[in-house]
Amino acid sequence: MKILSGNANRPLAESISAYLGVPLTKASIRRFSDMEIFVEILENVRGEDVFVVQPTSFPTNDNFMELLVMIDALKRGSARRITAVIPYFGYARQDRKTGPRTPISAKLVANLIETAGADRVLTIDLHAGQIQGFFDIPTDNLFALPVLHTHLKSQLSEDDTPLVVSPDVGGVVRARALAKRLDCDLAIIDKRREKAGVSEVMNIIGDPEGRSCILIDDIVDSAGTLCNAAKALKDAGAKSVSAYVTHGVLSGGAVARVASSPLEALVVTDSIQATEAMRASHNIQQVPVAPLLAEAIKRIYEEKSVSSLFE
Repeated sequence: MKILSGNANRPLAESISAYLGVPLTKASIRRFSDMEIFVEILENVRGEDVFVVQPTSFPTNDNFMELLVMIDALKRGSARRITAVIPYFGYARQDRKTGPRTPISAKLVANLIETAGADRVLTIDLHAGQIQGFFDIPTDNLFALPVLHTHLKSQLSEDDTPLVVSPDVGGVVRARALAKRLDCDLAIIDKRREKAGVSEVMNIIGDPEGRSCILIDDIVDSAGTLCNAAKALKDAGAKSVSAYVTHGVLSGGAVARVASSPLEALVVTDSIQATEAMRASHNIQQVPVAPLLAEAIKRIYEEKSVSSLFE
């Protein structure tokens, strides 16, 4: 087995490497003066099972292109099998046509990964499950819920009466799964989105009064939805509001928005490397997903069931 890391989230790759006891494959990944990407694998990979760890987070296009060039370098180096480990799958929100003459970019990205030479894909919490069908190669979509649930349980006191809240109707399945694990009630935020990146809370389906509310989602980008939901829950009498999200994109002024919001804590995984602003924030925390990814990688390498991780 070989593990190759790009520049998008090297600390995560190092944690996976340490967990498995497999050193990272030596490689030179650099830019020419015009920012053209050059990759040179400095170890023999002929006949090897290689896992390329590279989330396609900000800068999305640079990191995505770096992933494609690494896959191509491995393919031309005669690697036996190449698995693209993409903890955060960029462009996943463009999974369908939203209007006339608009692209389905998630499908385009899937095509490019296959064309580059990947034999399979490993990712966490795809924004839309149907993206697995965009690939004609095996695609494993892991769930971060067990990781988030473990952290949440450690934060709840015995007298807490948690209420799991979905910030929109589309996230009800995810919220219901967490509510089932906690054996607690479920509420839903009904909102209307006027334009991309802007959301307006309309009403709450459920009663948050006096409850410790737990918002659950897969991606937090501008954080407008979460912050508006937190404010609505507090205005409706919630005792406290925390949020658990798989992918902390947190672009633009999102970190400042979270810091000034009623959210007591925003917990995200390290699928995306934390920025300095995130590390300095008083109410943003990261939980590791390296053990989850490492166990999945081990099972893929040993040709064992990946779904058994969640049984």
